[in-house]
Parts: sequence; C-alpha cells; structure tokens
Amino acid sequence: MKIIPLILMGCGGVGRQLLQRIVSCRSLHSSQGLCLRVVGVGDSKSLVVSDDLLRKGLGDSFLLELCRVKSAGESLSKLCDFGECRTFVHPELQGRILEIASQIGKITGLVIVDCSASSDTIVVLRKAVDMGCCIVMANKKPLTSTMEDFKKLFMYPRRIRHESTVGAGLPVIASLNRIVSSGDPVDHIIGSLSGTLGYVMSEVEDGKPLSQVVRAAKVLGYTEPDPRDDLGGMDVARKALILARILGNQINLDSIQIESLYPKEMGPDVMTVEDFLDRGLLLLDKDIQDRVEKAASNGNVLRYVCVIEGSRCEVGIQELPKNSPLGRLRGSDNVLEIYTRCYSDQPLVIQGAGAGNDTTAAGVLADIVDLQDLFS
Repeated sequence: MKIIPLILMGCGGVGRQLLQRIVSCRSLHSSQGLCLRVVGVGDSKSLVVSDDLLRKGLGDSFLLELCRVKSAGESLSKLCDFGECRTFVHPELQGRILEIASQIGKITGLVIVDCSASSDTIVVLRKAVDMGCCIVMANKKPLTSTMEDFKKLFMYPRRIRHESTVGAGLPVIASLNRIVSSGDPVDHIIGSLSGTLGYVMSEVEDGKPLSQVVRAAKVLGYTEPDPRDDLGGMDVARKALILARILGNQINLDSIQIESLYPKEMGPDVMTVEDFLDRGLLLLDKDIQDRVEKAASNGNVLRYVCVIEGSRCEVGIQELPKNSPLGRLRGSDNVLEIYTRCYSDQPLVIQGAGAGNDTTAAGVLADIVDLQDLFS
C-alpha cells in the first residue's frame, strides 16, 4: 500500500468537503493500492495532529466529527477529548506545521494542502518547499502574491498542484500546462471565471434589473455575504493572474486592469452591505441596462470576462457574439476559450461548474492522488 501523509490547512467549506471525500473514497483508493493518511488539520486558531505521526493518521470517525464541529462554528479544541490527537493553538501553528514537515517529510514525504482563504499560509508553503514537501492548493492568494513567492513555490514544479485555484474542478490548469509544454504558442485566452458574475450577466441579458438579479443571487447562495466581493472583480483578477503567470508573464495584481461593477463611492468603507443592497444597487440598474440594450442592438451580449493576450491582462465587461461559447453561457458555469496556433479557428473550450465546495474539493483530491508517483 502506498501511503501519502498530508496536513490540511483550512477547514471551511472546501476543507470539510475534502475530508469527507477522503473518508468516502477509502475503498476506492485501497483498490488502487493507495492510502491518504491525514496526520493534521488546522484552521486559523488551532491545529490537531495525530498522536503518532509516523505510524497512523487521524481516524475517519475523528475526521467526520471534526467536520461536524467546524460546521457548527465551534473550535477544534473541542476535539481534545478524543485522545488520538494533540492540539496546538495560535501562535504555535506555523511552527508546529513546519516541525511536522521536518519530522516526517524526510522519512515518508508529506503533502501540505492549503484550502484556506488566507495570504498568511505563504510563509509555511515557502519553507515547506525547501523541506521537500509537496504542495496542493485551492487557495489563490499564495499564487497571486509577489513574483518572488510564485517562483519559490514553483522551484520544484513536479511537487505542486493547484488545479482548484481556477475553475474549481475543471481541468483548466492541466490543459494549459499541456499546451505550454507542447510548445504550442498561446495567442490569447478569454474566459468567464466567476459563477456569480456569469449568472448575473446572463440574467440581466433577459431584461432583469441588476439590483433584482444580485439580490436573487445572494438568496441562492451564489454570492459572498457582501456581494461586492464578487462584483468588484478581484477574484476573477486573481484567477487571470495565475493563468498569465503560467504563460510566463511576470506581472502582479496591480498590473491588471480591473473593472468593478460598482463605484468607489459604494465601497465597503463608505456604505454598509444593507445600504448597498437596498439603495446602492438601484443606482446601477440604468447604466447596466443601457449597455445590455446597446450590445443587443449589435447582435451581441455582455459577459464579465478575463482577457490575456501577450503581456496584456484585463478583467471586466465585454461585448461578445451571441453564438460564441461565452455568448451562449447561461447560469453559473465557467467557460474558458484558449486560442493557440493549433486551436486558432476553433478555440479549445473548457466549460462546466466552476464553483461549489464539493466541486472544488474533488479537484483538490484529484491533485493529491496525482502526486502518488512521488511517494514510495
């Protein structure tokens, strides 16, 4: 049996789904001669680790109870009574993770999985790379930090996987890496990489006011608690930056032109979420509706997209042909069109669910399994 020890950083929605998937896939992985051994799980305040790191991981019943505790909004420290783990609290967390990496990484190897939404994990990830650990990420922030951090994480590219940072479980990163490795030059990429904004733009196309659509999206759970986190375009910009860097562009977030769907006067530091939903959104309806009608008069539709062409990287609303893959996009799916020398007339199109905790966790699990050849 091939054993892959791993530590999970972040047990929010994606992290919990990952743990549940690991447990539910035990028989499948066993039939493949593989065992994923979860030796530690941490959040921003606590870290629980196996009491025998070299010989066993945290038990499946423990992992499921951990998921229940975190779903209820409680602390990992509540799990101390189980007896099969040790618990550490902030500010010991990063040091303890690195201590574990040093202790078992050199003996059996170790995967550090980042399912958090924090930029603080970059410190642990950088040092873990030096220790020979493998890295799997759903967290975009370490890859959209400085170019120095990006290059450090990719010092040993065979040891890093990050498919779920763009398009959840869609094979975006793998497809782009294969194109780059084959020497097929990429002319440009255009894509709708936000399920929330994809839903919003396809709904306003049907004549619904932006304010009504955003409120409905919030009720459906498509948006963040503050919808401006989606409407500002920063999440799409981070995904675009990751793709641009894979293509070799040495750029940072401040190099990307980002179109926000709301003005600075309606920002979080000026207007509360309630005021934005009740009053601010109504003031945006006419401008968006005018743009929708203008696009329709040209036989086009509006989509919120990222465009990467050469060193240019932009994020915002564009008019696109109604019969193009992006123009036909409905609902919360992601669509990415990649134009290369081989895919010039008809682009390589990747489409499917690009959001959701379960979909993202599936991508993370596939990335972990994909590292198995690096373990004895």
